[in-house]
Amino acid sequence: MRLTDEQRAVVEHGVGHARVAAVAGSGKTTTMVARVLHLLERGVAPQRILVLMFNRSAREDFQARLAAMAPSGQRLPDVRTFHSLGHRLSGSLTRWGALAPRQLLTADWQLERLLRQATQLTLSDQDAEARESALDAERLEALAHFCALVKAEMVPAGELHERLDYGEETRYFPAAFEQVEALLEQHGLMGYADLLYRPLRALEADASLRGRIQGYLDHVIIDEYQDINVAQQRLLALLAGKHAEVMAVGDANQCIYEWRGAHPETMLQRFTATFGEAVDYPLSTTFRHGHALALAANHAIDANRRRPDQQCLAAPGNPLTRIAAGQGSRGLLDGLAAWQREGRALHEACVLVRSWALSVPLQLALLREGIPFRLAREDRFVFRLPLVQALAGYLRLAREPGLLRDPAHLALLFSQPTSFVARERIEALALRLAESQRWPEPHDPLLAPLRPHQKRTLKKRWALLCELPRLAARPPAELLEHVVAEVDAEKVLKRAAARRDKGEEDVRLLDVLKEQASELGNDTEAFVELLRRPVENRDDGVLINTVHGAKGLEWPLVALAGVNEQDFPHYTRDNPLSPQRLEEERRLFYVAITRARERLLLLHDGGDHRPSRFLAESAWEECDRLARRLDGVGEGALEVSRPGLVRHYLARLGEELPLVGSEPGVAEGGSDYRSFDVGQRLRHAVFGEGEIDLVEGDPDNPVIEVRFRHAGRRRLIARRAPIELLTGENA
Repeated sequence: MRLTDEQRAVVEHGVGHARVAAVAGSGKTTTMVARVLHLLERGVAPQRILVLMFNRSAREDFQARLAAMAPSGQRLPDVRTFHSLGHRLSGSLTRWGALAPRQLLTADWQLERLLRQATQLTLSDQDAEARESALDAERLEALAHFCALVKAEMVPAGELHERLDYGEETRYFPAAFEQVEALLEQHGLMGYADLLYRPLRALEADASLRGRIQGYLDHVIIDEYQDINVAQQRLLALLAGKHAEVMAVGDANQCIYEWRGAHPETMLQRFTATFGEAVDYPLSTTFRHGHALALAANHAIDANRRRPDQQCLAAPGNPLTRIAAGQGSRGLLDGLAAWQREGRALHEACVLVRSWALSVPLQLALLREGIPFRLAREDRFVFRLPLVQALAGYLRLAREPGLLRDPAHLALLFSQPTSFVARERIEALALRLAESQRWPEPHDPLLAPLRPHQKRTLKKRWALLCELPRLAARPPAELLEHVVAEVDAEKVLKRAAARRDKGEEDVRLLDVLKEQASELGNDTEAFVELLRRPVENRDDGVLINTVHGAKGLEWPLVALAGVNEQDFPHYTRDNPLSPQRLEEERRLFYVAITRARERLLLLHDGGDHRPSRFLAESAWEECDRLARRLDGVGEGALEVSRPGLVRHYLARLGEELPLVGSEPGVAEGGSDYRSFDVGQRLRHAVFGEGEIDLVEGDPDNPVIEVRFRHAGRRRLIARRAPIELLTGENA
């Protein structure tokens, strides 16, 4: 097994704890396998070694590699996920009488039934509308996530709800959590989170139990350490005790699961706070992509404060990765066409999005062009989204008045966006209206149980349905805008969402659909046909996935779409970026771009959607030019925005290039970053004098757009740019 010097240092680590910072594509699995084999060669008994992997597929891959590289007949150590470890501990503690026996809930319908029962018990004294809203599938899913997060963070439910960005409509969640716990105990059941939560609580409460599980391990090796949560770290500390040596392998720059309990500090400060002094090892060489992308990744993550002091370095012989930018769906289609002209297959390409809503215009563009594609989640096909089905149904009704007599069609339109009325009552009302074509009398038994505003909502929606055939001549975008306004779609979607980010994604989906409708001019039928076109996953097609879903994967071509302000990084006027959230978004961008091997295509939208600050931060054009120069293309000095960062990279390669540029930041007595304003003049060390056209983002670290006299329009990160404001004295 050939190893780099960095990998060999990890493998041959001596005594004590170790922390391994492994950049994307650095061969950490190979290194971990070699480390296990090294321990076995040193005479460590296999049963004294525990390897923990983040999920089942990673565990199976590790076991296969370990078995393939181990000598024939060699006994191998235990390789587990945290869940399988928790399952084993739960069994032991149950046999010892420390835990009551419970059956694991494995089916989604079982969990949903439990959540529904807990919700109904919690809201038994509330009105029917509140109960019906709480039983919505998305709200139940949010409650399930909340309950799991309480157990991951090991904090009281009320404290967690207060800390997180849950809406007012979910104020019952802490009480519902307690009901869920009571029902689980009553029926002898447990969820997957309980596999760790119950053993951990029992062990932390009883020193004698801890004594029975400790002392059996000499070495614990954990993969993806940056993604473990509080409960996992505390359980790991109990298992290791004071005897076992712990090796944590991961990358704090790739911590993208804060929403489910992970924290970058787990890899940075919390490891040594938990286990004590550790030897730090870098795995800084990537074998995935070339210099352009390695440099862009280093630039992109550099603005984060919560990060390791480490650069990613491309290994010799890596692909000559190239980076380009394009605009919207047209940029994607052009990029895929160029890829195919090179003789490459579509299934080698992946389109990544920050959220599924941003995939809608791409799906429609690929459908229009007849380009095969597949989705990592089939339920996210545009025509399968209930909201999209309903909006297409409204537009169909404008052209097909006969649908007013179709009860199934009417039920769909009364249900989406939600009217907060029980499904059974909506179906009964739709059947009556399809037959009578008249709104019922106020005291009709169908309407009597409803609250006044529910009646108003349904009646207003019926009036809209009757009006639509008279509006059939309107362009699809105008018609869609009218429907969205009449059903109060934005307000309803935000209210129905259990978490603010979910409501914002649904509202963004509305914007995307209106934008797509406007592209088709006056052709409503063509737009509806697009939304209803049946399509299935094609194995030979382009993959569409979210950045979160792409963690740990790679492709020859990656197109990252929706790289716009407010989309990526994600924020709204009502939900502005905090410094912590901005750093999480930046880590997500870092993960996204480092999935590529040969080509990275960065796609932003035009119009009102400004390009993301992350494009400027990554300095991708500079990095692409630097990589070409390292390949021997071009001559003369290179203009760079971060000469110190670039020189450090070149020094690691043993290379030297002539660079032009000043280090970022402002000297003492320089600019006050809160004082920037549109119209002010400034001087840049490289671009010369210019005038500020736009100021946005964090006031302590704003992004400014400047129109330079000789260098054109540039987006700058104020703290990193070598600039000074020009006053009356020096203007």
